[in-house]
Amino acid sequence: MQAIESLGYQVYFEEDLTSLSGLIRAKGYSQVLILVDRNTNDHCLPVLQSLLPDLVDYDIIEVDPGEENKNIDYCIGVWKTMLDFGVERKALMINLGGGVVTDLGGFAASTFKRGIDFIQVPTTLLSQVDASVGGKTGIDLDNVKNIIGTFAQPQAVFISSRFLETLDERQLRSGFAEVIKHGLIQDRALYEACKTLSYTAVPTSIIYRSVQIKNQVIKEDPTEKGFRKILNFGHTIGHAIEGYSLYHDKQPLLHGEAIAIGMICEAYLSHRYCDLSEAELQDITDYFSSLYPRYTYSAALYDEFMQLMKNDKKNEANNIGFALLKSIGDCQYSIFVDENGIKEALDYYLGLQE
Repeated sequence: MQAIESLGYQVYFEEDLTSLSGLIRAKGYSQVLILVDRNTNDHCLPVLQSLLPDLVDYDIIEVDPGEENKNIDYCIGVWKTMLDFGVERKALMINLGGGVVTDLGGFAASTFKRGIDFIQVPTTLLSQVDASVGGKTGIDLDNVKNIIGTFAQPQAVFISSRFLETLDERQLRSGFAEVIKHGLIQDRALYEACKTLSYTAVPTSIIYRSVQIKNQVIKEDPTEKGFRKILNFGHTIGHAIEGYSLYHDKQPLLHGEAIAIGMICEAYLSHRYCDLSEAELQDITDYFSSLYPRYTYSAALYDEFMQLMKNDKKNEANNIGFALLKSIGDCQYSIFVDENGIKEALDYYLGLQE
């Protein structure tokens, strides 16, 4: 399978990470760091070591897993460790993990000494199709997701299904939400193909197509001035629910679980404000409802959700911005919806439980 050319770097689809050693040698780095969390240290680092036997001289930085740890305090810990290791500007950081590790690691690398090189090796389905590609780095502030960050391109991204074998079903299902999203916004055929698949066994060809769609979008709009906003379908409401869950639930929603809720709600808004047909709204609702467990909230939380949405990066002049579907495979952006409309969408999801 061919590599995908992105914004000055390659996204490699290599089971055995064949090109990674050569890339590291060619750059002549003074030092190699590998950022992991506790889970990827236990399950994914041994895989990386077995695939790269020549890589023997490196330093490990470990962080705690989970979105709740993608914050400035943990980032300061990474920076301090880099200082302790005497990291120079000619060093390389390899981010080995899911979206938290690739977001946090990319941000730490892009800001340390005004930026050192980094490579993304995403180990979850979610990070392979979403977080690791596109040059966005970031951390959360309070319960607002990715509000602090940079646009910084990696030297390369390496995608191997070997790492997916380390995941449980819940993680795979979470990542699958972003694959479905790419079909909804740009490729009806991908969306229809998703409905024939099990999220526990997503073929590399589907991952490739999903990354290809995201890459086409970001190459057209690298810094999210316009068209790239379509990648946020489901995320305005989804991020608010995810942020709430992160701080209030004993077992917080995973990103894809929250975005699935957001996509149901925003499909409703698409029907109300963007000509999505009733039949397609029903199709999207039924499909997500069949895959993802129901999440319970009450109308008493709407004001808290609204406050989180008001901090969303897509807003303009205090208006809450959405990417909405004109039809499956056709997404529009910068559509602004008032609070009453948003509350209607939240009601729509709640009504599915009755």
